[in-house]
Amino acid sequence: MFLPFPLIKCELILFCPFVIINLLLCGMCSSRPLSSASKHGQSQNHCFSSSLILFSYFHLIKTNPLPLLTFFCYRDSFRASLIHNSFQMEKASSPEASPKPHHKKSFVTTLMEAATLRSPSFKEDTYFISHLKSSEKKSLQELKDKLTASLGPDGQCTMWGIPLLSGDEKADVILLKFLRARDFKVSDSFHMLEKCLAWRKEFKADSVAEEELGLEELEGVVAYMHGYDREGHPVCYNAYGVFRDKDMCERMFGDEEKLNKFLRWRVQVMERGINLLHFKPGGINSIIQVTDLKDMPKRDLRVVSNQILSLFQDNYPEMVARKIFINVPWYFSMLYSMFSPFLTQRTKSKFVISRQGYAAETLYKFIRPEDVPVQYGGLSRTNDSQNGPPKPASEFTVKGGEKVNIQIEGIEGGATITWDLVVGGWDLEYSAEFVPNAEGSYTIAVEKVRKLSPWEEAVQNSFTSREAGKMILSVDNTASRRKKVAAYRYIVRKSCLD
Repeated sequence: MFLPFPLIKCELILFCPFVIINLLLCGMCSSRPLSSASKHGQSQNHCFSSSLILFSYFHLIKTNPLPLLTFFCYRDSFRASLIHNSFQMEKASSPEASPKPHHKKSFVTTLMEAATLRSPSFKEDTYFISHLKSSEKKSLQELKDKLTASLGPDGQCTMWGIPLLSGDEKADVILLKFLRARDFKVSDSFHMLEKCLAWRKEFKADSVAEEELGLEELEGVVAYMHGYDREGHPVCYNAYGVFRDKDMCERMFGDEEKLNKFLRWRVQVMERGINLLHFKPGGINSIIQVTDLKDMPKRDLRVVSNQILSLFQDNYPEMVARKIFINVPWYFSMLYSMFSPFLTQRTKSKFVISRQGYAAETLYKFIRPEDVPVQYGGLSRTNDSQNGPPKPASEFTVKGGEKVNIQIEGIEGGATITWDLVVGGWDLEYSAEFVPNAEGSYTIAVEKVRKLSPWEEAVQNSFTSREAGKMILSVDNTASRRKKVAAYRYIVRKSCLD
């Protein structure tokens, strides 16, 4: 399809910035560092670099989405007009579905679905020396030799409490992270390692995890470590919605001193997460990052977020196994679908994009419900850790148009049952009732039927029975066509008089 020349001329003005962006992304996200980047020592830690791009252009598109929409609407036309029979980007990036003329999807729906598709899951490096290629083993030894020559025969340096020249397997894990971040180029890896060691000494990063910084209001709200994923990786949650409050922004970023204190606090959270890692071959050697984009302010975080991401990409190479974005606005999803074809397979496999209303469904794929915070559709509350490890939950799905009854039997008279129940993106009816075993006894409505909104947290309640019977928890999804993930758990305590 060809556009009339006046329209082409008009749209090209809007289209050109995205051509430039795409070209930049081709270089920034290449599997091999750019020569110019190598000369200037710029970081090629792909996950953090791509996060920075996503965050920056998210603000751009939120302010003015017209160029992006124009790009998508006429992308194929421009390609046909200017490139003719060049490579077919769309066909290469995703398989074509069979044509369905009678069920044509809307433009936005198609883009949203494309944005939520994930590449094959990222496979973390095992860090076993025996698994390395001969060239990679050679690079590791050369990096050790360079570090030894730099420090002298009696020189010592440590990172996260691990002596880097000890010959220990833990030291090898750290050195391999720097090598991987620089595509096993020894000179670039050594330069990155030197800068990181100098920064950690100047920043006093080794002691920051134990400092009292006086920012308790941010704990458990803005950035915090919480639980583990299904494979054992520590999980760090990040949420930016609180900074829509101008007063909060002023308190945190009002001047350079406040900003530096906030940056130190954010590094503190990262260091606490790093301290949970094994640093051993075959162990857990990276964390999971979950970033909540709900209510994220447009401009207030731009400077500080760039500084945080720059710190992390330069000083924490290969420390993130997966980056999960939840509550993602439609324009962010479209932005990701636009530049994802230019990312390396390794980088794309680390990213997971989840639309608004699908946080629980996405997180359950990687994290068990009892470890997901209640605000994201899980069962984990802040004070749960005081009672020891979380009690495992049972997972189930509620199909569209279906009503599910969970029956908990064997409850004795005088016993107390406590339960937690959650359905991702609720928007359905819930009730609880106790049914005695004895004939002639009346069913007790413990919780009357009520409609739960999409953003409500997990239900938690308890009931002490006077007689033996069973508890029935009901979730009624008959008014919806959407399948939803759900989880519940319970504990029954017998009467202390028994």
